[in-house]
Amino acid sequence: MGMQMRIISYHHHLLHHNASSATPAFSTSLRPFSSSSILFPFHKNLAGGSVIRTTKGRSSYHNYGTVASSNVGAPLWEAWKPDKASSAPSLSDVLWPSAAMAILGRIDEMLTPKGVSMTIAPLGAVCAVLFATPTSPGARKYNMFMAQIGCAAIGVLAFSVLGPGWLARSFALAASIAFMIFTRSTHPPAASLPILFIDGAKLHHLNYWYAFFPGAAGCILLCLIQVMVLHLKDNFKF
Repeated sequence: MGMQMRIISYHHHLLHHNASSATPAFSTSLRPFSSSSILFPFHKNLAGGSVIRTTKGRSSYHNYGTVASSNVGAPLWEAWKPDKASSAPSLSDVLWPSAAMAILGRIDEMLTPKGVSMTIAPLGAVCAVLFATPTSPGARKYNMFMAQIGCAAIGVLAFSVLGPGWLARSFALAASIAFMIFTRSTHPPAASLPILFIDGAKLHHLNYWYAFFPGAAGCILLCLIQVMVLHLKDNFKF
């Protein structure tokens, strides 16, 4: 403490000294040092061990600390490791979503004789988003329905203008991604809807009704099932 007081006193003395003095003043009230920081040329603080950079101004010296960056110094292979979950999921967390998928399959079986199917590939991805990561941005209802309707309509438009083939698929996929970025409705499963329509001859008769069925309509059903599953997961754990 005594050494720190002497350094502060010396600092104030130098600040009031003649501006032509060549000795720079060092401040001791600094930001703490971080191992993941990008440092300017620095001096060590004798009192606290933090770092500073000093530049000489017209009448006083200005002190600058460190520039923090949480990503600097992180190993490149960190993104290849699984997330460190706080606790392992319970059996009920896995069982209830599985039961919900059984309900969806039964509903699809009942609709099949009428020529209607709810279990298209993108809805499988929607199930994973809703039941495995219910708090992720992709599970937000705005993102889901905006992306499902918009991307499906883009697929129909691309097929109508460009016909089947790689050009329609690539244009529809690029336009779908741009649409989700522009409307801030990121929902990854919706990006597959245009390709499904362009390559699926059995869906062409739907024309622009494809924007609402089976994608958006299926999502309504999945949202209702999600409410039931979340209730069961919160109240019936085992």
